[in-house]
Amino acid sequence: MAKDVIIACDFSSKEDVYSFLDKFTDVKPFVKIGMEMFYAEGPEIVREIKKRGHKIFLDLKLCDIPNTVKKAMSVLSSLDVDMCNVHASGTIAMMEAAVEGLTRPDGTRPLLIAVTQLTSTSEERMRNDLLIDKPLNEVVVHYAANAQKAGLDGVVCSPLEASLVKEKCGNDFMTVTPGIRFADGDVGDQVRITTPEKAREIGSDYIVVGRPITASDDPVFSYKRCVKEFLGKEI
Repeated sequence: MAKDVIIACDFSSKEDVYSFLDKFTDVKPFVKIGMEMFYAEGPEIVREIKKRGHKIFLDLKLCDIPNTVKKAMSVLSSLDVDMCNVHASGTIAMMEAAVEGLTRPDGTRPLLIAVTQLTSTSEERMRNDLLIDKPLNEVVVHYAANAQKAGLDGVVCSPLEASLVKEKCGNDFMTVTPGIRFADGDVGDQVRITTPEKAREIGSDYIVVGRPITASDDPVFSYKRCVKEFLGKEI
């Protein structure tokens, strides 16, 4: 299975995104476009970044009734993104509808993953805010099993749960893990985090890295450092 570092391009304008990507002259990183950017700029931001040669993870975390998600996914499938996602809390039926909507007439589709629990969510918050009394790890693994049953390719989970998901769903079931920080970096608002090197050791397939790269004084150097620590190779 392919492994890669995905840069979270969580900027406030398309000009900021393009200026950031212009710094990468010898490599074309896999990038994540989230809600803020997509809602501000619309599908054109995706088309432009694809033209520049980047793979795209469109991170919109869809969660609605199955029919609505199916129709939304059929629209997203025409944007030629490489990966997109839904919330696993939307149930198996919703995730099955997402797969159906995302699949093109020729049978191809982008990778589809499900968010289990956000990396900003602690067990205490899950219990007090969401009234979910099961242990966080158990909830994440159960949601992952539901996503696999629905035909998805993998899940978004914290690096701390990646190995548990692999044990339950097998090595071919993909884990995409945000909450990545360098060992000497700032934690920020993330709760369940780890380093790129540790993420590799515990079985993450893709890591999503934002501020440690985008807020760096030398983003290209930080990206290459992240790739070296996660993939164990120079680029």
